[in-house]
Amino acid sequence: MSGAVEIRAMTAEEVGIAVDWAAAEGWNPGLDDARCFMAEDPGGFRMAFVDGEPAASISVVNYGPGFGFLGFYICRPGMRGRGIGYRLWQDGMAHHGDRVVGLDGVVDQQDNYRKSGFDLVYRNIRHTGVPAVEAPVDPRLVPIGPDLVDAVIAYDRPFFPAPRQAFMRCWLAGESRQGWALVEDGRVTGYGVVRRCRSGAKIGPLFADDAAGAELLFRRLSASMPGEVSLDTPEPNAAAVALAERYGLQPVFETARMYRGPAPDLPLPRLFGVTTFELG
Repeated sequence: MSGAVEIRAMTAEEVGIAVDWAAAEGWNPGLDDARCFMAEDPGGFRMAFVDGEPAASISVVNYGPGFGFLGFYICRPGMRGRGIGYRLWQDGMAHHGDRVVGLDGVVDQQDNYRKSGFDLVYRNIRHTGVPAVEAPVDPRLVPIGPDLVDAVIAYDRPFFPAPRQAFMRCWLAGESRQGWALVEDGRVTGYGVVRRCRSGAKIGPLFADDAAGAELLFRRLSASMPGEVSLDTPEPNAAAVALAERYGLQPVFETARMYRGPAPDLPLPRLFGVTTFELG
């Protein structure tokens, strides 16, 4: 073997390979995540090949001209220590250009991210467990269908540093996921999505005007897919952490939310669950 390295954008099938690698790393991706991940920036999924064989992956998804998010940075076991991952990193950062870039860094990579100009802003904590909940009966809870999508996308906008309509239209629909909104006096005051994963289900995002609304949505979403549930909570939102703990979810994993460039001003007191560690 020559060891020749090629770096290029992934095909949809190759994104599936990266998702499998993420599963092997214990990240437990959703069953239908790949389709939605590619919706916003198909060229933002990059892969390094050695003699034609997939060796490393990275996602460097750009949301318009000002913001990007980095994820799926994985080098396959057996290919590590050869500089392949770093070459892919450089290629990916070139795709981001001079945008502000966010990421959720695993513990063992955080020092490397700092060396590349990323600063820690706060921690996200994955809580996992089997909540004992029944579906609440409340007229304010509305399943997200086509007639509600635009209003939910408008509600979502302050929670993310850039518009993400293409991603959202995919994320809110599909057989492996359910979305619920809290609608009061004709206005969306919170929403969440639960999706099937390789193991159990994940709730993300979970956004609401207040803790009571977030808890109501959490109960509705958890009851939609009984069994093990994960919720990724931003540590600065003490009410989010308390919500997870109140329903018996335990910390199992953490990441560092880091940014290269000015950190966006997100409404963390209303952000009870991260959408996804891979795309922000």
